[in-house]
Amino acid sequence: MKQEKVIYRHQQIENVHKIYLYDEIRKYGDFNWETWDYDDSETSAKHFQEILSGIPETDKIEIYFNSNGGSVDQGTAIYNMLQEHGAYKTGIVMGCCHSIAFTILQACDKRVMGYGTTAIIHDMWETFTGNASDFRAEADNLDVAMDSCVALFMKRATIPEEELRDMMHKETTLSPQLALQYGLIDEIGVEFKSDQTDADTLQEVLKENEKLRQQIVNRTMHQEQLIKFYQLTHGSSKPEQTVVPEQKNEPEQESTDWGVFFNLNKTTEV
Repeated sequence: MKQEKVIYRHQQIENVHKIYLYDEIRKYGDFNWETWDYDDSETSAKHFQEILSGIPETDKIEIYFNSNGGSVDQGTAIYNMLQEHGAYKTGIVMGCCHSIAFTILQACDKRVMGYGTTAIIHDMWETFTGNASDFRAEADNLDVAMDSCVALFMKRATIPEEELRDMMHKETTLSPQLALQYGLIDEIGVEFKSDQTDADTLQEVLKENEKLRQQIVNRTMHQEQLIKFYQLTHGSSKPEQTVVPEQKNEPEQESTDWGVFFNLNKTTEV
């Protein structure tokens, strides 16, 4: 039985498209023993192209990250597709945003890291087979790829290129504070009340709360009026109903007050 894919999700709320990138970025999915083939990957460049093609450029895109990275060629293609798309894009790091995932974040107009999150930048690496000549040629290819990656980060970074290269060579883990200091993100913290929809919803809640408060006030005033009415009514009828000769000079005011209380309770319960 084919399992449900939960590593990636695309959700649309009005004109905001939320994309959750919560797994390794790769071209192929898991091997499917029923079909004897690899499933389509939901984090591939091909899948992103399908999603982005259905999003109008007048809408907004929010991408939520919790990924350790993955394929350089797939991530670079996703970066360029996001750059090309005209929608306003906000990238939000919810957990980790490592390696090529952090590269994709750089394509967003607004880059945000939540509190306690991490990013990792490092030199590219790959698994390779071949002879000595092949390895030397592949090392040259990695150097060219690194130059392209560094140039991509330097479009918005606020530190010298030599410092960035040194950090990548050492494989550096960045806190939100350091990433902000180096110009690799724009903001720290995640806000969920930034759009007009949330503002309108809040206004509706406040209106409902005011209605409820007014109902409570009206009900309290009504109860107070009832108490005064029954007190007045009871007091005016008391001489004919409760006067006893041996107690007429010593009225039990406290007992009378409790009697009003109990009579009122009996009336309101009905």
